Amino acid sequence: MSKAERLADNPPAEPTAPAIGVFAVCDPRIDEASRRRAANIVEMVANAIASEIALPGGEAARVVYSPVLVDGERQADAVARQFEEEGVGVLVCAPDTWAFPQLGLISLLSHFPADTPLNLTCGNSGPKPGVVFTHAAHGAISQYGRMVHINVGTWPDTGERPEMTDSTAKALLDWCFAAITHQALKGRRAVIFGHDSMGMETALAHVIPTRNTFGLEITRLDMKLLSDMLSKGACDSEELAALRAWLGGHLGDRIELRDEEDRARLDTSLAMYLIVRDLMSDLNAVGGGFMSQLEWGSDPRGIPLPVADVMESLFNSTFDHNGPKAPVPYATEADVQGFLTMLFFTYLTAGKPPLFMDFRKVWEPWEINGLAESLGMASAEPDALWRQRGFVDGDNSGSASLDWAAKPGASLEEIMAGVSLPQADPGYFPGLGNSVTFISPGGIEGIAARLAYSADTGLFSLVWDEAQTVSLPEKLAQAVCDTSTPTWPHTFVVPRYATMGEYKQYAPANHFHMTWGLKPARLEFWMDLANVLSVTPWSVRPDYVEGIDRPQPLLYLLNGGELNTKLRRANR
Repeated sequence: MSKAERLADNPPAEPTAPAIGVFAVCDPRIDEASRRRAANIVEMVANAIASEIALPGGEAARVVYSPVLVDGERQADAVARQFEEEGVGVLVCAPDTWAFPQLGLISLLSHFPADTPLNLTCGNSGPKPGVVFTHAAHGAISQYGRMVHINVGTWPDTGERPEMTDSTAKALLDWCFAAITHQALKGRRAVIFGHDSMGMETALAHVIPTRNTFGLEITRLDMKLLSDMLSKGACDSEELAALRAWLGGHLGDRIELRDEEDRARLDTSLAMYLIVRDLMSDLNAVGGGFMSQLEWGSDPRGIPLPVADVMESLFNSTFDHNGPKAPVPYATEADVQGFLTMLFFTYLTAGKPPLFMDFRKVWEPWEINGLAESLGMASAEPDALWRQRGFVDGDNSGSASLDWAAKPGASLEEIMAGVSLPQADPGYFPGLGNSVTFISPGGIEGIAARLAYSADTGLFSLVWDEAQTVSLPEKLAQAVCDTSTPTWPHTFVVPRYATMGEYKQYAPANHFHMTWGLKPARLEFWMDLANVLSVTPWSVRPDYVEGIDRPQPLLYLLNGGELNTKLRRANR
């Protein structure tokens, strides 16, 4: 009689990202040279993925490939077994020949959960047409209601070791980033301090929908725990001193400290960073948020405590006193939907820094031109984008990544040269402490967006547009900052398609978020996999822009469009 096998009593708790598995189906009647070519293409595709796909912090995503060509059911079972043992959670099939969809690919898929991301990438070849198989399999799989994306690209029709074109690789890599983001965050968690975000229903921790949609858990901790740990001095005093010295070394007298009480409050804010960092590490968390208002820093019925701005900015940055690090998406005001937006964008870009902003004041062209004229600047920068399109002044007291004080690729010294830590606004924050402030430079391109949730559909939506930042003449920039809160970070954002009239009417919340380097196709692939509604109500934006958007999955076309399909899939 066999006995049960005892597992180790000290298994590792650190999560690992799923691997990407690359394989090919094949026709068993094909000649040996064509089979060698098909196997070489699998290796070529796998190496193309492995050379580029990374997680935040630079860790490479694990990519494996099988040399076994899936001719039929037995090979499908064998490759599936290989992939299961290697922890594969993303599937890429790279066919170069005809094959029989049900006998090979569909048999292999039966071993994996129905939501496992699947991509078919092929050349548009004629001799042994993998493209014919791709269309056959795409149709078959879509008919039974499973999501699949195809990438009909280009590689040479002949030759034992063909290479895909750059455009083929780009489409595949965009999809892989979306797939690894969708899969790698399943089973992870966020740590949120406090309860409802200032009473903002648009920021609630929708625990069950978040779990069901994204596979992400939300751990909620009471702010009393943090207060108690601060009182107990629950961080390393030497590291606290090192953090304070590092910050002072870069900012000098740009840290506003009027007396010893101000210095003690700054130490409290820095200690918060170290304590929360360690708490999140203990919980294997990918990020979090902090309520702050009202109980922590604003309610005079209690004892208002120092602001968390420095802590939040450090989490969202790509560096701290210990050197380069992965940004840890962190939301001020415990804005969970803001956190989720930043989290997914950070993973989709392999760790680009997120920006958390108030959707503060929308400056329509007539208004900013009027302000410029009132300042005697009617002729300044006559062709500037801000004059033609207007912009949103994005600013918030906390959570702005320090990286956004300079352009992408800037050195640490260049970034920190633009940062100051003034005293917090006592009207908002009687607990005082230091705010963070800078003005982002112009010319930063990415996507500005915001997740939203609807109880009617049970679905998350993403309101988004491509966007770029603009710089204003110094005098005008200061006047714009003075109309809101000058001691907070400011980023002047111009959407690509939305008019200012549309932008200010269709914002789903009072916060929005931007990540540089993110492109539409990658984001759209992720929304397909996560079943998130794509909301772009901008009157001049086409439904599909060649070379910018991803092609719609056939599943949508067969089911009455993207919106209808996502609604139906949500109710399965």
